[in-house]
Amino acid sequence: MNTLEKMRERLAQLAPTRIEIEDESARHAGHQGAQSGGGHYRLHIVSPRFEGQPTLARHRIVYDSLGDMMQKEIHALSIKAYTPTEDRSGPPG
Repeated sequence: MNTLEKMRERLAQLAPTRIEIEDESARHAGHQGAQSGGGHYRLHIVSPRFEGQPTLARHRIVYDSLGDMMQKEIHALSIKAYTPTEDRSGPPG
C-alpha cells in the first residue's frame, strides 16, 4: 500500500464527505525532509467530525488519525479541514 492509500485508509475513520490529497514531494526534491524519505502532502478534508471545532483542534484530529505516519512517511502536511456546511458555502472568514 502506498502512502496516499494509507493516508486515505486512516482518515476514513473521520467519515469524510470529501477528501483530496495531493503529493507535492517532487516539488521538494533535495529538501532535508525529502532526504529522510518523508513526503510533502496537501490535504483538503470535509468531515462532520469538525463541527464546533476550531482550526487547531481540527488539525489535531487529522494528525491523531495519521498517527505514526507523521514521523515516517509524512514530513510536511498542509491541511484544509472543513465541515460539510463550510464546504458548501466556501471557506470560513
